[in-house]
Amino acid sequence: MEHPEHVLISLEERHAENILAGTKHVELRRRAMNVKAGTVVWIYVKLPVGRVIGCATVSAAHSLAPTTLWRRFANVCGITRREFFDYFDGLSKGFALGLHEPQRLSGTISLTELRAASAGFHPPQFFIRIAPDSPLLRAIEGKRA
Repeated sequence: MEHPEHVLISLEERHAENILAGTKHVELRRRAMNVKAGTVVWIYVKLPVGRVIGCATVSAAHSLAPTTLWRRFANVCGITRREFFDYFDGLSKGFALGLHEPQRLSGTISLTELRAASAGFHPPQFFIRIAPDSPLLRAIEGKRA
């Protein structure tokens, strides 16, 4: 059996909590993320929280016109119409990463712990891939329920 890929994304706390609560089913991005269905997305909450708090699995990736994205995902994107169109202002295409099976970690992992596991670790601005044999992944997966 092939092991899933792993990526780490940085989110504001409200977006992370909405994903883990199951009310936000897509993560919106101004640029496409080259990830496939089945990829595990680890969720790092930006400072002042500064912790990985959970994960979800990619169900699909959508690169579409913002108006199409809004029609398709307005009820599950976790932001208002104004926030949505301000975010995608000036773009002909936006990106929505479909997420399912959200899972809160049994214990969060702090930025200090992430840096102890992987020297020089910096939370990603966009996203980073995590190698299957990396100490970073072992540290994060160790907190999985």
